Amino acid sequence: MSSSPRHPDRRSPLVLDVLELGRRPGVMKEIQLRVPAPAGLGYDVISVPQDSEVDLDLRLEAVVEGVLVTGTAFAEVSGQCSRCLEPIEGERSFELQELFFHPGKEVDEEESLIVDETIDLEEVLRDAVVLELPFSPLCDPDCPGLCQDCGFNLNEDPDHGHADRVDPRWGKLAGLDLGSDN
Repeated sequence: MSSSPRHPDRRSPLVLDVLELGRRPGVMKEIQLRVPAPAGLGYDVISVPQDSEVDLDLRLEAVVEGVLVTGTAFAEVSGQCSRCLEPIEGERSFELQELFFHPGKEVDEEESLIVDETIDLEEVLRDAVVLELPFSPLCDPDCPGLCQDCGFNLNEDPDHGHADRVDPRWGKLAGLDLGSDN
């Protein structure tokens, strides 16, 4: 989100026209949209797949400073468990809230601006998704992961083990017959 007036691509489904809200504080508009997910919504291990459907339930409200956007995005996420590497899929909701300032206002570089009577929600959506997705996703909070020795998925057999496994550094000593102390 930058204060430099970048002209938004009006063809983008995430660019919304706010002309009808005008500069009259209190004027409100509710919008429900289904849009394709832009690239980069998430991390390498879990994300919203590009071009998958994202449902937006938004409220646009004119305020003195500009337009306040609040709402929720619903999207399918997919990725893999950071412990067992099994696929993870499911629907998640992401809360959105952003104030878009009218042009000409003194704003920080990180603040969003209304440009050509439009607002671009792509960065707002990206920020909401990235902030709410887990950095190390799990298929289950109690996922045991993979066997350290052989890589076996411990979800399939939690009692998996390696009988009397000898440290390879001491392996030769196991074959020594030291006699008995009797």
